Parts: sequence; C-alpha cells; structure tokens
Amino acid sequence: MKAQIEDLLKAAIEGLRAEGGLPADITVAIEIDHARSKEHGDFASNIALALAKQAKTKPRELAEKIVKALPASSLIAKIEIAGPGFINFFLNQDAYQQVVPRILKEGAAYGRSAIGARKRVQVEFVSANPTGPLHVGHGRGAAYGACVANLLAAVGFNVHREYYINDAGRQMDILATSVWLRYLELAGEKFVFPVNGYKGDYIYDIGATLHRENADKYRQPATRVFDGVPADEPAGGDKEKHIDGLIDRAKQLLGKDGYRIVFDLGLKVILDDIRQDLKEFGVIYDEWFSERALVERGAADRVVERLKQSGHAYEKDGALWFRSTDYGDDKDRVLMRDNGQKTYFAHDIAYHADKLERGFDRVIDIWGADHHGYVPRVKAALAALGDDPSKLDVLLVQFAILYRGGEKAQMSTRSGEFVTLRELRDEVGNDAARFFYVLRKCEQHMDFDLDLAKSQSNDNPVYYIQYAHARVHSVFRQLKEKGLTRDNARGHASLARLTESHEQELLARLTRYPEVVETAALAHEPHQIAYYLREIANDFHTYYNAHTFIVDDAALRDARLNLIDSTRQVLANGLKLLGVSAPESM
Repeated sequence: MKAQIEDLLKAAIEGLRAEGGLPADITVAIEIDHARSKEHGDFASNIALALAKQAKTKPRELAEKIVKALPASSLIAKIEIAGPGFINFFLNQDAYQQVVPRILKEGAAYGRSAIGARKRVQVEFVSANPTGPLHVGHGRGAAYGACVANLLAAVGFNVHREYYINDAGRQMDILATSVWLRYLELAGEKFVFPVNGYKGDYIYDIGATLHRENADKYRQPATRVFDGVPADEPAGGDKEKHIDGLIDRAKQLLGKDGYRIVFDLGLKVILDDIRQDLKEFGVIYDEWFSERALVERGAADRVVERLKQSGHAYEKDGALWFRSTDYGDDKDRVLMRDNGQKTYFAHDIAYHADKLERGFDRVIDIWGADHHGYVPRVKAALAALGDDPSKLDVLLVQFAILYRGGEKAQMSTRSGEFVTLRELRDEVGNDAARFFYVLRKCEQHMDFDLDLAKSQSNDNPVYYIQYAHARVHSVFRQLKEKGLTRDNARGHASLARLTESHEQELLARLTRYPEVVETAALAHEPHQIAYYLREIANDFHTYYNAHTFIVDDAALRDARLNLIDSTRQVLANGLKLLGVSAPESM
C-alpha cells in the first residue's frame, strides 16, 4: 500500500511541475509513514513541509495544491490535511483485502521486488582462519551474512556469496607446526608443547592422521627440533619468537615438499570441517576464494608495486610501509617486513582490489567488531590504488556470548577451550540458532540464552512463529477431516465479510511485508524480518483464539481460510529469508 501512495504523490508532483505549480528543478524526496493512530488515517506524508521552502509556499497551502493534483484512486476513502501541512490518507475498507488474492497468486514470490536492478553485489562473510572448528561467535557472522545475502537477492540484486580462505600467512604456519609437533609426540618424542601453538583436540586428530598415513617419515629428534630455538614464555623467553623459531625449524627439517604435505593436511581437514559445518547450517557459498592462490599468481606483488610507483609506499628500517597517515590513519602500516614477507594487510589489499576488478558494483564485507580500526586502512589502500572505496561496505558483527547454566562459555581457538557452532546446533537446533543470531542489530552485543532457545513456549520467538505456521496447516487438516473443501474464488469474492478487528489488523500487517523486506534489505537488518514475523504470528494466534475458522457459513469460512492461508505463505516466505524451516506440524 505504501508504494501505491508514493506513486500517487509522485504523479501529483509531476503534474504540478508540468503546470508550473512547482519549480521544474525542485528536489523531491517523498517520505510516507504509517499513521500512529487510526484518527490520522492509515498513512501520512510530510512532503508539503519538506518542499515548502523550495516552492516558496506555506506548507499547508502547498499541501492543498498537492491533494487537488492527486490522481483518483479506488484505494483512497478520503484525504485530510492536518496541522501545519501533513497529508493523511484514509484507505477504503477493501483496500487491504486485495492483499489476500495477491499473496495466494504470487506465493513464494510475494515480498520480492526488482529494486536492486540486478546490480552485482558480493557478500563476503565468516572467512574464519582455517585453524580450527567454527565457534559460536563465527555462527553469528554466518547467520547474519547469509540473511543479508538472501534479503539482497530478494529485492533484485545479483548476489555472489564468498568465503575468503586465509590459507597463507603466519597463523597457518602456526597450525602446520602445531600439527607436526603433535605428530612428533605420537611418534614418541618428548618436549613441552609451545604456549602459542594450537592445542585443541582436533590438532591431535590431524597429527594422528599424519602419523597413521606416514609412520615415522617426518619424525625428527626433539633435541634437533628445539636446538637453538628461542626460549618459550614459561622459561623466561618470548612466546612469539619461540613459535616463529619452531616454524622456521619445521620448514628447514621437513623440506619444502614435506612441510607442504603437513600444511595441506591441516588445511584440508579443518577446511572440510568448516564447509560441512556451514552446509549443515544452511549456509552455502558461490565461491571459496583462496588467499594462497591469490598470492601465488602475484596479485599481492602487483598491488605493492603499484603503491610504490604511485608514491604511496616507502622503505624504512628494512620494511616497506603504506602511507596510510595520508588518509587519516594514526600511523603508517607495514606492507612487507624486513625479512621480505608480505603482511596480511598487503594480501588483503590485493584481495579487495581483485574484488573490484571482478566487476562487482558493491562489495560487502562482514567482519567481527574487533576489526573496526582495520576498515579505514583498507579503504585508504583502495583509494591509493585509484579504486573507488565507496564501493566497499564493511558491516561489523559483535560476537555472540553463549550462556549455559548462567555461566559464560570461554572461546579461544588457540587453547581449544571453545564451544563450537556444531555443538550449539546439536543442542538447540539449526532453526533456533539461525533465528536467535539475527534477533539483534549486528553491531549490538548478543547474549545467547540456551534455555530460551530450547523452550517450547510463547516466550521463544522462533517456536511461536513456527507454531503459527503449523497451526494454519492444522486448520486445513481439520477441514479435510470434516469432509469440506475450500473454494478460493468464493473466498476472494467474500473478503468484505472480514470485518472483525482481528481480521483487519492481520490484513494490514500482511500488506506491510514487501515494505519490510525492502527496508531490511537496504539497511542490512535481518532483525526487521524476525520482529515482523513475531508480530504477524501474534496477530494470527490472537485471531485463532478469538474466532472459529471452519464455520457453517461457507462464504465466510472460505474468506477466513484464504486469509489464514495467505498468513501461512507470508510466514513461510519470511522464515525462508532467515534460513529457518516452516514446519507443517509441531
């Protein structure tokens, strides 16, 4: 309905322009809101107040001009001008009823639109280092990113979902070295495992696979491995220098081929687990993009050279630095260390340059909130390369904090003391996890209440919404058991019979669904869908408890059945956008 009102106002403005009633160059931004109370109609617009200064006319006088210029519409019962110049629209009683046949005709397509005009948008999300299983913090980014992508696709964007595999760099070297050290332990070597190594049980499992498949092929005496390596932290040393020394020793003793085998085994096992975990969570990607492949084809070398040639990079203390202070950063950033190794930042610049080279109109990165300071650096680097940094949007997601038994669970991939996404899914189910993860704005902290997520009560929003969907199906099962059928055409012809307040509220709510989808998509806010679904479920349950649907009056019965069937369809459509199932029975 909101779109139809907007079209009427646009037509009135264009008509006034053509007649000279408004300046031809006037800047128009039409805003329409749902009226706060029925006394003020169904919709209200402040367009007359917004244009009065440009039109050099008093707002109320301009409102009167606009109302007179409005095209006739069967939707409108009356129009009033209120206060200093607000235009209030009162809809005909049957205006909302038209949504029922529309929903039942469009089905799963109801709520979708083409405002995205097939513009290419890349959404990159999760992209967790393949150094361990996904934990519940990653799960929030997965659920949020998948929903944002679904919403953008629903309003007509051509969406490309991507996972950036961080399979190059120091963290992966720490992983490979950790796997090798566990392998050495299984081979019988004795030593103190490094403080900065990865310690989870999954590292033992990968080390066991390496030993099972290769026996003692990669075994080296512990004394040789640790000889000359800087001391670790417990011994008064430096844990960072200690692990880096072990990485160098692993590469030296294993050789290029041996080290690559250990490295690739760790990567494959963990990445396969991540892929499967996300697939089971209903998160599917169009592309898994390898950082290592990007580096090996020279993309990082090329962007570094471009920055040097343009004067945006300089050498100091043996390292190569990016002049990020030229773009408002508090200090310049290293592109290449004094040992010749490029930093993760250099690789990230290359990756984002590659994204834009692939022709995306917009690039959306979904990162953890701890990356806040990293955003302007990446945008600065793109600007320095001559790319358009405004094409990059970074959405920051706060980690979810899981509470079990009133206590917060610790999460650390290094120590292995974390709650995995798989464990969460096993405990509360995919539906509750997907729904609860998007109940808040992405930048808001989130406490995940396990007890609530598992409860079968009206307090659990996902249960409450799914139960509404299942209840509609139960009504139609009852209809069949009574030997009755629904006549859709008769139901549509009898929609004027839906005069109860519960019916009117439900009809009005159904008309708002396309508007909610569009708003949620453009604002990247899946929680708007979640809250809408909870509201419409409440409308339905209230209606269900107050009225009988399968009544003797066939025309009224069919009208009510059409209404609740359209409600079922909207519930199913909204739940699908959130990646949540719509059960037929519960």
